Amino acid sequence: MQLMREHSLWANVTLWSAFFGWTFAQAIKFTTHYLRTRERDFSYFVSTGGMPSAHSSLVSALAASVGIVHGMGSTLFAVTAIFALIVMFDAQSVRRAAGQQARMLNEIVDELIKEHHWPRRQKLAELLGHSRHEVLAGMTLGILIALATHAVARRF
Repeated sequence: MQLMREHSLWANVTLWSAFFGWTFAQAIKFTTHYLRTRERDFSYFVSTGGMPSAHSSLVSALAASVGIVHGMGSTLFAVTAIFALIVMFDAQSVRRAAGQQARMLNEIVDELIKEHHWPRRQKLAELLGHSRHEVLAGMTLGILIALATHAVARRF
């Protein structure tokens, strides 16, 4: 029975570390927005962009947890660390550029709508990527969450 519990999905500390990394980052965005506006916007729990990067937090928590469980010299840690770096690079370069292009296109279309009296249309999503600071904050949060999750799991 003990062996079964150790291999249970619910006992997978690495999975929980990644989940909590993402959840805490999204909760920080929700809370920050609430404190600024006093509006409860639950879309922040599934949104992209903003401070801190939830993608960076999730993959950093995953890599840190794998490093804790399997060792920093393991092949599995190398794979997850490289995966995390790719995700974080993508968040602060490719997705950020796409967000900037969407912002510019929205401005152009808004101007065309005003000049030519075109019907309104749905805007492109602008908050897609992250600044380096948002990625770094997400990475730091993820590592701290993994350390905390493992510390709590050791007590049980």
